[in-house]
Amino acid sequence: MNCPGCGVDTNSQFCPHCGTAVPYAAGPNLSKGPQPTGAPGAPGVTTAVADSEVRNWAMACHLAALSGLVVPVGNLIGPLVVWLLKKDQSPLIDREGKESLNFQISMTIYMFISALLIFVLIGIPLLLVVAVLDLIFTIVAATKVSSGIPYRYPLTIRFLR
Repeated sequence: MNCPGCGVDTNSQFCPHCGTAVPYAAGPNLSKGPQPTGAPGAPGVTTAVADSEVRNWAMACHLAALSGLVVPVGNLIGPLVVWLLKKDQSPLIDREGKESLNFQISMTIYMFISALLIFVLIGIPLLLVVAVLDLIFTIVAATKVSSGIPYRYPLTIRFLR
């Protein structure tokens, strides 16, 4: 299947080159073999390798937020570092990095508000709910993106567009 955005032959739901959604990906096209990506005539990486690498970095944008379990504000620093290092390599990584950062910034704000509400005794259950939702949605996002399916977090304030 060719990408409608740039014409690169791809077997996934998103083009590894430009990040455009491919309307129908029927699986690997075994009759043609691996197709090179990149500029015509330039030494390229096979589509399967490039697609897999891009999806892995997009997944890493989400999973880096789990560093917040060990490092204070790691849920913000982890995705920010991955996104800043890899955002220029693929629109898919750029999009997923922004999505992860927006969600983690939103969750940090919700945690702060819940911590303030501890004085009214409603904050403790809210802190637990926000923490569990953060963990669950981060894992769901990582698994969806690793499968080539884009993920939009719920409850997210869109700071980065």
